[in-house]
Amino acid sequence: MVSVPSVVPSIVPQRAKHWYDWFADDDTPEERKLILKLDMLIVPYAFVVYWVKYLDQANINNAYVAGLSDELGFHGNELVHLQTIYTVGAVVGQIPFAWLFTKIRMHWLLPGMDIAWGVFTLLQYRSQGYSELMAYRFLIGFFESAYFPGVHYVFGAWYRGHELGRRGGVFYVGLTLGTLTAGLITSAATSTLEGVKGLSGWRWMYIICSCITFFFGLVGIFVFPGTPDMPNKFVLKDHDIELAKRRLEKDGPRHSGQLTWRTVKNVFMSWKLYVLVLWDIFFWNSSINTSSGGYLLWIKSLKRFDSSKVNQLGSTAPAIGIFYVLFICFGADLFLGRAGAITLSYTWNLIGAIILSVWDVPESAKWFAFNTIYSSVAMSSVLYGWANDIMRHNPDERSFMLITMNAVSQSTTAWTPLLVFKTVEAPRFHKGYPFVAASTVATVLMTFVVRHLHNREEKQRKLKAESVDGETQPGTPPEGTFVVDASQKSS
Repeated sequence: MVSVPSVVPSIVPQRAKHWYDWFADDDTPEERKLILKLDMLIVPYAFVVYWVKYLDQANINNAYVAGLSDELGFHGNELVHLQTIYTVGAVVGQIPFAWLFTKIRMHWLLPGMDIAWGVFTLLQYRSQGYSELMAYRFLIGFFESAYFPGVHYVFGAWYRGHELGRRGGVFYVGLTLGTLTAGLITSAATSTLEGVKGLSGWRWMYIICSCITFFFGLVGIFVFPGTPDMPNKFVLKDHDIELAKRRLEKDGPRHSGQLTWRTVKNVFMSWKLYVLVLWDIFFWNSSINTSSGGYLLWIKSLKRFDSSKVNQLGSTAPAIGIFYVLFICFGADLFLGRAGAITLSYTWNLIGAIILSVWDVPESAKWFAFNTIYSSVAMSSVLYGWANDIMRHNPDERSFMLITMNAVSQSTTAWTPLLVFKTVEAPRFHKGYPFVAASTVATVLMTFVVRHLHNREEKQRKLKAESVDGETQPGTPPEGTFVVDASQKSS
């Protein structure tokens, strides 16, 4: 009789139970060394450039309350228009990247885009009017467009499903840190550089931000590892690449290939396109209050603080958001599960959105509510990591779906703020905060739809594999399942 080992121990590793348990039980010493190497190459760079991205994206809000609006004569809805044109650029820019991710080395593509958006970040310092600034914001959005889905594509190319949450969480801290430091840099520039060389403090802020952007763009060409199919051999050896591919096979076969029309057809025939995109649309719209500038505009409306102090106080929400991101993303991997992490994060977000919807509450309640808003983005890496895991078997489909999810969802935020977060309605935004609350509830409901469909697909994949060769197709266990050690079975 031939003894056939149960697939469960090799497929479903005993997951870490504490935050410091960084590896799964089935990771060999050699694999653990590789994981640490990848962590040092991917995660710090992804984090720091995401910080730079959000620094360059969010600083328009800080510049607006630090003198830009008065100097350029903006007193209507110009701020929401500038936010919207950035989103339009970001959506348009994503269209070609579904094809480029599998054709251009990621350690060239992403740093190159970084340098390009740095150029237009710099040019904002010389803005003299509305049209010029709108053009710069569009181009910044265009060149920043690939970064977020690109990093998640790279994460999915190197890491197994149960490893994505924590890495994605550290990466996503860059968003909150970027928003935080945009306020602090603007505050410092306003208080120390105002009038130097004849330039306003907010203009110096753009010069400083662009210098940071250029530096990390150049660094990325040399340190970012690319993907296993198109690696950066400056930092990875052939042995590293082969080992990485072998360990990924524990979660099922991964097929290399270019995006084709057949791939697109397969995607359109699948539930994933419609369910994941709708899920992501609700997520994006439940977090649009983080980019509306509502917190800063409310602090300014109190008329108790100068522009420097307004930017300092506005940094409290993203600072607290760092804790939200790390707690939710680590919790998703370690003890909450993905659906639980999203539900917890969005329960907290809903509380703040309800308070701001009511509005006629004590001022202390508003301070509290505004400081909950970054819980709306804390679970982003959980959501995208889950989507990565669902599509782990085909990199071409995965690249197309990540871009499609991000582009379609972000495109909705090009027009929803124009309806519900008009600058002239600040700081009350009587339509905006109820809209965020409704989107929050919808996101949680869709989370459980996704969990059900993912569980069903994993079970079908398992049954199909068993019918072919008597062994279960390897894969990440369905969300919410508990796996115990399995013994050998004889045939």
